[in-house]
Amino acid sequence: MIAHTYTLVHPGTGNLAFSVMDMDNMLPMETVQRQSHYSILLVTEGGGKLLSDFNEYDFSSNTLLCFAPYQPFLLRTGHCKGFVISFHPDFFCIHKHQHEVACNGVLFNNIYDPPFHVLDKPDVEKLLGIIHNMRQDLQEESLAQFELLVSYLKIFLITASRSKAKLIEQGSYVAQGPEEPFVLQKLKDAIETHFRQKHSAGEYAELLNITPKALARITKRHFNRTLTNMIADRIVIEAKRELYISAKPVKAIAYELGFPDEFHFSRFFKNKAAVSPQIYRTRVGFARG
Repeated sequence: MIAHTYTLVHPGTGNLAFSVMDMDNMLPMETVQRQSHYSILLVTEGGGKLLSDFNEYDFSSNTLLCFAPYQPFLLRTGHCKGFVISFHPDFFCIHKHQHEVACNGVLFNNIYDPPFHVLDKPDVEKLLGIIHNMRQDLQEESLAQFELLVSYLKIFLITASRSKAKLIEQGSYVAQGPEEPFVLQKLKDAIETHFRQKHSAGEYAELLNITPKALARITKRHFNRTLTNMIADRIVIEAKRELYISAKPVKAIAYELGFPDEFHFSRFFKNKAAVSPQIYRTRVGFARG
């Protein structure tokens, strides 16, 4: 099979806006990737290992992997077939269109689930059909090309979000046992309510009336992550959202997220995202989309 990459370039900046690439054409990953755009990988054949957010997962065929801008990931694969969809937030902002596609917190920016899920055959066929239409429209410039590609992307994201929602409803991401799921749900609710003010694992243990050791053990067992990392990732997701969709000064965002000053926030953000808040805003967007 001949490998192809179909790309739409932003006319103002010359940077990537949207692209569809055969996975055969993807270069081997030797270092951790931190892209300034969204990346979606549909693996139709083959498999391998994924390193993401300091965790390691196995994946196989009929798997959809989704990564937000500057989310670290590394694929170690044998020979895989499939497609890679990339789009910049300026092409389509999932925050601005959350009510339309409902993929934020499902496909992207979910600190509780792995950044991938297995698709059933009907959903794979639906997504491949959409990709076929995307590739056809990208081959030559045509009337309302931008609008049509955005429509295809919306349908793709809605279909993918529904497929993952089905798994969640079936209990694929729910911890087992009579007591622990309740504790975990309370933890999720607590993080979503208090992440701007409470940054330490001990504060959440106190909120849930459980010992820090017991909460750490449950969190590690069910999420394969430390609670401290989960809290930090939730803060970073909100910081990225604010840096993209608002024109607030970095100092104001730092204060709203519970940091004593801009310096501490910038150091924290760069440690997690590998770029400063200012660079992230420049590369990913500034109150645009």
